[in-house]
Amino acid sequence: MKHIILRITVCGILCSSLFSSCFKDEAPNAECDITQAYVHVDNPGDMFFNNSDTLINLMSADSVITFNVKKNADISALAPIFSLTEGATITPASGSVQDFSNGGVTYTVTSEDKAWKRTYTVCFNHVVRTVSDTTCLDFEHFSLNAGKNYYVWQRVMDDGSLKSDWASGNGGFILSMNSAKPEEYPTIPLKEGFDGKAVQLTTRSTGAFGVWANKRIAAGNLFLGTFVVDSALQSPMKATNFGVVYDSKPIKMTGYYKYAPGKNYQDRKGNILKNMTDSAAVYAVFYRNHDADGNPVTLYGNNVKTSDQIVALAELEYVAPVDEWTPFEITFKYSGDVDMELLENRGYNLAIVFSSSKDGDLFCGAIGSTLCIDKVRVISTKEN
Repeated sequence: MKHIILRITVCGILCSSLFSSCFKDEAPNAECDITQAYVHVDNPGDMFFNNSDTLINLMSADSVITFNVKKNADISALAPIFSLTEGATITPASGSVQDFSNGGVTYTVTSEDKAWKRTYTVCFNHVVRTVSDTTCLDFEHFSLNAGKNYYVWQRVMDDGSLKSDWASGNGGFILSMNSAKPEEYPTIPLKEGFDGKAVQLTTRSTGAFGVWANKRIAAGNLFLGTFVVDSALQSPMKATNFGVVYDSKPIKMTGYYKYAPGKNYQDRKGNILKNMTDSAAVYAVFYRNHDADGNPVTLYGNNVKTSDQIVALAELEYVAPVDEWTPFEITFKYSGDVDMELLENRGYNLAIVFSSSKDGDLFCGAIGSTLCIDKVRVISTKEN
């Protein structure tokens, strides 16, 4: 009995030492990311359009941090504060005063283990209101993402600069089909559009992984907003963050399209529904981007057409199959008034959504359904 007790005691000491050693020898963190950026000013209303504009939450792929400020804001002495991954350090120091009047300032984040570094550029953008009554949305500007897996698009702003306002589900497709070539993704460029280049959206199979995850298809889509890859598997409806700030009152949206539905419509379980034909989605939503308490609002896949924040909706209710470039025109139907002061202070977002399968967010549709879009225009009321 004494031998048994002795063995147990020795074993316990060894185990305790082992676990203690594990905790003591835990490797330093190798991450070097900024997770949040914040600016404190005494009177945020003098510089920012909304109090929430002082805080930016970053996604893992972000490397440029842009604060939008009023056109007369003084940005010559500001001290951004950063939240970093555990143990990481940043240069220049978080909270140090920097001059942003001559352009962006580069920050370098070093991981706790000192083995990794990452650079970020922090900018303050003086926002000038839209002066044209027509917003031109073409698809001439695209490139491969940082990993060179799939295509991403930029839109041309009024000052000629490019901004990554367009998003797609391509970043989610890579989780299921990581060996696919860029041209095999759901959303790709089309060289021969109606006028120059266009975008082609195709509903794709997600293969064996999709069967296992019960997400068998990926509709080709393109929308104004952001796609959060981290939510793609667990909360796909929250992966699509719809809308960008829009400071004019939209009246109608026009463009050109071609559409061919796939042969076999299937439900989420992969059952072929012979009496169903796939259909595309073409619509735009104009909504208030803050609630009554001043909290920022983003629309997601589960409320993009039902939220109480919506002020107007324009939708092509039936996307007829056509094999030639065909014009479309949809009118914004308003359910509420537009607050012009709120509009001037960037209080509204515009979401434009295109999808090769309108039920693709539910993982229902026909593999091979293809929607091509080009030369989109949003016509708004003229500024006085």
